[in-house]
This record gives sequence, structure tokens and C-alpha cells, in this order.
Amino acid sequence: MSLAGLDVFDSTLQKTNEWLQQIMQELGTESKQEAYIALRATLHTLRDRLPLEVVAHLGAQLPMLVRGIYYEGWKPSLKLCKLHYDEFLACVMASLVRTSLETSDPEPPIRAVFHTLASNIAPGETQKVMGVLPADLRSLWETANTTAFREQAI
Repeated sequence: MSLAGLDVFDSTLQKTNEWLQQIMQELGTESKQEAYIALRATLHTLRDRLPLEVVAHLGAQLPMLVRGIYYEGWKPSLKLCKLHYDEFLACVMASLVRTSLETSDPEPPIRAVFHTLASNIAPGETQKVMGVLPADLRSLWETANTTAFREQAI
């Protein structure tokens, strides 16, 4: 029997839970709340760094529920927020409040989310996102991306 009453809602709920489980596994936590906060913080920071066209293309690759998280509170503009490595980490870190992640290094949650993205979206979309990131941010994505491609090949 369907939990939500609609297959499309059940499907996106299942896929979102799979993404959260991947993030939880990467972070070594059993807290779905922490995985959600890491996902939300990283997606929002990434979204605000990408050109509009790339934002839209990436959004189209996300499960419907994750897409809602991604676009939540977004105020599209033609002005690009050019965050580099330290600023990106600080922005994500500011959103990790009230979790055990708030006092730790923000790189593991970011890498966990990037790894989940890389293993669940089309490789071409991954390349588009990486192509518009500064080299210092690209390094966070490339590490996650390489791991994801290795796992897909197994």
C-alpha cells in the first residue's frame, strides 16, 4: 500500500531517504536530521554560487523532494555570488548550527553531499557544475566525484 497515496510522492520520499542514508553513512551518523541539515546547507550554498542555467539544470536532476529543498528560499538574480573555498565552507558551517556538525570541520558534510550528488546525477551534469566552480571548490567536488565513479563501476 502506498504511504502517501500517490506513486510519485512515494517514489520521491524513497529516493530522498536513500540520499539521506548515503549522507548519514558518509558522516558516520545515525541522525537523519543532521544529514538533512548537511544536504540543505550544502545545496543552498552551491545553488547560490552557480549561474542560473546551471542551477536549473542541476535542479532538474534532483528528486522532487530534494529539488524543493534546493529551491527553498531562493531569490534568483543575475548577480552571481562568487564564493571561494573558505567562504563556501564558512557559509555551510553557518547553517550547521544546533547539530553535532556545527563544531567540526565542514568539509566532511560538504564532501558527503557532493558524493551523494555525484553518485546520483548524470555525469554530464556533474561536469557542468564542476566546470563553473573555482579550482579550490572544484577540489571538494572532484574528490567526491572520483569516489562516486569508482563505486558505480564496481
